[in-house]
Order: sequence, then C-alpha cells, then structure tokens
Amino acid sequence: MIKQILAAFVSLKRNILRSLLTMLGIVIGVAVVITMMEIGAGASQSIKRSISNMGTNVMMIWPSAVKTAGISSGSGGTVTLTEEDCQAIAAECLSVEAVTPSLSRRGIQAIAGNRNWTPFTVYSGNEDYFTVQSWGNPESGRYFTKREVDVSACVCVIGQTVKNELFPGQEAVGQDLRLNNVLFRIIGVLPRKGANMMGMDQDDTVIVPWKTMRSRLSRSGSSATGASGSTSSTSTTSSTSDIYPESSTSTYPERDSVQAQNYPLPVRFNNIDQITVSAKTPEQVPDAMAQICEVLRRRHNIAPGAEDDFSIRDMSEMLKTMTATSGLMTTLLLIVAMLSLVVGGVGIMNIMLVSVTERTREIGLRMAVGARGSRILSQFLTESVLLCILGGLVGIGVGRCASLVIAQVLHWPVQVSLNAILISAGISAVIGVAFGFYPAWRASRLNPIDALRHE
Repeated sequence: MIKQILAAFVSLKRNILRSLLTMLGIVIGVAVVITMMEIGAGASQSIKRSISNMGTNVMMIWPSAVKTAGISSGSGGTVTLTEEDCQAIAAECLSVEAVTPSLSRRGIQAIAGNRNWTPFTVYSGNEDYFTVQSWGNPESGRYFTKREVDVSACVCVIGQTVKNELFPGQEAVGQDLRLNNVLFRIIGVLPRKGANMMGMDQDDTVIVPWKTMRSRLSRSGSSATGASGSTSSTSTTSSTSDIYPESSTSTYPERDSVQAQNYPLPVRFNNIDQITVSAKTPEQVPDAMAQICEVLRRRHNIAPGAEDDFSIRDMSEMLKTMTATSGLMTTLLLIVAMLSLVVGGVGIMNIMLVSVTERTREIGLRMAVGARGSRILSQFLTESVLLCILGGLVGIGVGRCASLVIAQVLHWPVQVSLNAILISAGISAVIGVAFGFYPAWRASRLNPIDALRHE
C-alpha cells in the first residue's frame, strides 16, 4: 500500500501544474462546505439564542375560568395561585430552571428630576425574574436580591429606553425614580434587547420586586393588567370599623377541617395572579408542563378526573416554526456546498480520463511485463483518492480562514464545526473513489497490444 502511495506521488509530480489545477476544484468545494456549515452553525446558534430571548422555553400559569349560573368569568376569574405554589414548582419540578410570580402595570409615569416618561410596561418578579426572561447580566449595577423582594424594598431596574429618556448621558445607577409618587432607587440597568417579534420595545420597561408592586403600586383589588393587592388606607379602615363595629358572635357557621382543606378561602394579599416559569431547554417544555400540572393538582387538592383550577400556556408553535426555519436554512447551505464538491469531482474524473489517455503506452508496457488489471485499477484509484484527500486538507484550511475573515469583516455569527471538518475529509475520500473509479476501471480494461501500439 505504501509503495502504491509513493508511486501515485511520483505520477502526480510529473504534471504538477495539472495536479494542482485538478485539486483546485476539491479545494474550492471543501472550502465552501466548511464555510457554509460554520456560517450555518453560527446562524442556528444565533437563532436559538433569539428564540430563547423571545421566551419559547417560558410558560405562564394563570388561574382558570370560573362559571357562575352558566356565566364564565374568563381566565383569572378566581384566585388559586400562591407564593407557596412558586416555591413548590421550583423545588419539585426537575425540568424547571426558574420560577417567578409575575405582575405588571401599564400607564405608570416615571419621574426623575425635571424629566418624566411613561414606560410601556412596569413589570415585577422575584430574584429569578431575570433568569426566566433571559435578560443575562446587567449592563451596569445589579439585579435585586431575595431579601429585597421579601422586605418589599423600593428598588428597581430600568431598561435602555427609560435610561436614555430620563438620564441622557448620565449614570442611572444610584439615582432616584418616582413611580406613582413612590420613590425608588435604581440599582441596575438592563442590557439592550431591542424589539420583540411583535414589534414592542423590550427596553422600554421598569422592573421592581413583585411584593413591592403588590403593596405599593397596585390599586385596590385586582387591576386590569394583573396586579393585585390590598391598598386600603388606615383612615378608611378606622372609619369603617367605627360605622360597622365587630360583633362578638359570628353570623356564619364555622368551617370544619374538611371544608378548610378542600375549599380554602382565597386571601387576596397572599394570592398571586400569574406565575411565570422557564424550562431548562425549549425541548423540556412538555416535561416541565406535566410536572407543574402534577404539583399544582396535588397542592390544590384536585380530585382525579376533576378540571384544573389553573391553566398553563407555552409557546410551542413559535418554537416549532423557528426550529424548522433554522433546520431548513442549514440544509440549503449544505446542499449548495455539496454541489460545489460534485463539480470538483467531475473535474477530477475529466483529468483522470485525460491522464489515462496520455499514459496508454505506459499501461500497455506494465501489462506486458505482467501487471494485472487489478494493479492498474488500484494505481489510478490511489492517484484519484490522493488528489481528493490533499485537496480536502487544503480546503479545510482555506474554509477555516474564510470563516474567520467573514466573522471579522462582516460580523456574521460563525461557529467552529468539528463535524463539518470530519465530514469534509470523508466526503473528499468518497469523491476520489466515486469519480476516480471509472477512469481507473477503463485503464485496467485496456488491451496490452492495442496500448503498446498507441501513439
């Protein structure tokens, strides 16, 4: 085998320029494969990152609808979710990455100094809110902590749009911000995220601890945007107690333990309107939904076969669409690259046929001294494979350099693909065999007498 390889080297060196031009087709084909697959891998990674930022691994849990006298209240008509449900989901659901209560308000004016701005939405959550919503690390400052959530601290994190409107050219961290005449301290600035797929500015936001929103920013009862809480003033409470003094005897019978367990009375201050959950990966969303359903049914004492008192929504359709788009793009790039390799293989077949024609007398002489057809076949096949492998190795280097240049100049996302390198090397060898077999077979079938007569 080694002797055949050395003999193939010697034969290729006789016409080195022709050999290099023959290799050029494979070099270009493999370089295109490497470049296209690395660009495709980078684009797929970028799309997955964008999908994650859009929240396709996020699930929202709402109280379900309630029917009274045949009239449905719609989603959220009752309050069945509690902070303890959040804690149970985080502790018991293995496919869940983070959990947060989620309240939001619109139309809240933000005032800083002599400037004011009305953010599109004021959101709230716990310390895991930024993990659930895939915000990443803050551009400056920090996010609020569990202790700040528990004590209803008046701290907030603002988006880039709010920062530019209220603090142009200034450092926002450490500044004061008034929301509904409640003074908040800015502790962090979110990284830029841009518009979402619906065209809404994700940077036009203020985020506060959820207990702070419930106790300080929510109106009495449940607001139109999902905020809840009790904001009754002290004066109102005292005047109401004066008008309607408490009676020592209750007009309602006391509830027994069975009623208290099966039909717990909702306490508005302890209940929450929505829970937002993120799965570890988009692929684990169905498992996470099943685990959440099991935990909540057990905690809410829902009998087997009975309807859930909650509903879970995910973004599975968006995930399917984006994943299909990413796979289609990568496949198209790979097909284009494969066509380049096929063109290179046709060039090798053409040159090898010319080489067989030129070396007809040499083939006849070798057969005359005892060389068998199989030896002639293996000789030309080795030359073809050697050309393809050498061209493939050079093409891998050229493709890697091209990817780096594209990443530096055009700033396209590029990701090194070991699979692309291995596949390219393997395909080069396969093309050498596939497109070199016919010329080698034709050489092995020559008649020695006719070959010796060939001029």
